Amino acid sequence: MIEKLQNADVEIASKIRSVFQVSYAIEAAILKAVDFPPLKRNLESFLNSPNTFYGYFINHELAGVVEIDQTNNKIHIQSLVVDPRFFRQGIASKLIDFVFHSYDSNVFTVETGLDNEPATTLYKKFNFKEVKQWDTDHGIRKIRFERKIDKR
Repeated sequence: MIEKLQNADVEIASKIRSVFQVSYAIEAAILKAVDFPPLKRNLESFLNSPNTFYGYFINHELAGVVEIDQTNNKIHIQSLVVDPRFFRQGIASKLIDFVFHSYDSNVFTVETGLDNEPATTLYKKFNFKEVKQWDTDHGIRKIRFERKIDKR
């Protein structure tokens, strides 16, 4: 089940952060990143975030989270994380599908590390197209994907 998360609540923000920590630790390992900014994200940044968070629950346990940044009729998937205990159960796909059906937008974007093959494969499966690559200050090559939807 997918629910909107009240990230301004300390208990909920802590649960969100916990899923981010365990998921991004796996991504950092995949990318061979020594300095990985998502792992440095503190509780206050979740509590004070203007973004919208949705959680995927299995037996009342937070298994995955998608963070949405909505600006000027464009939807950016800021973060998409799944607790490793729930990998390979289609949770990330269900969260992406939920975003597409919940937001009326012509443009959806998402970014990840170029070498994060599970994520890049997932985004391509949902018809995201590569629009940009760049190197970060943290030594990670990133890739930006975009999906345009013609709503005629």
